[in-house]
Amino acid sequence: MPATRLTLICHALTPLQKQGRFPDDEFVTMDWQGAALSLAGRYKQPARLLCGPEARTRQSAGLFGDNAQVDPALCDLDVGAWKGQRIGQLDSETLNTWATDSTSAAHGGESVDQLCRRVGQWLKSLETHPGHVIAVTHPFVIRAAMLSVMQLPVSMFYRIDVEPLSATELRFNGVWRLRLETSA
Repeated sequence: MPATRLTLICHALTPLQKQGRFPDDEFVTMDWQGAALSLAGRYKQPARLLCGPEARTRQSAGLFGDNAQVDPALCDLDVGAWKGQRIGQLDSETLNTWATDSTSAAHGGESVDQLCRRVGQWLKSLETHPGHVIAVTHPFVIRAAMLSVMQLPVSMFYRIDVEPLSATELRFNGVWRLRLETSA
């Protein structure tokens, strides 16, 4: 059976990230011409290009092709009433509960547990579709995918850092594997 190759790419940096705020449906800020030149040809074709529905993922996906399909399973964690809010201005006890209890949705949106289930189901759906998938998405979605593939407890969710425009390679050939590649 042919393998499934999944490249998860984190969207480019946004103004709200720079300000220490929770995400909203904002665009990214970057040198588009320079980035497009540096990323041109990074992945061989044909690859299926997917992205989340938010502006920042659709815009970032444009660096990898003009044929990105929006996949709702790749949408960011819904942080409800915290969208656009400065993290430092939120009630620290409520924020701490949310960060330590994966079932908490104190913001009125989606819990980390719910996100992990959604992403796990999406990964399962890719197992029967061999070929290369490039998915431009969010740090929280990439964290959830890594937990699923590595079979890590959800308590490890906040111990994974995902940088803007970073790529995480996952492969499925009967079992999911994390693949670290060299730049050479």
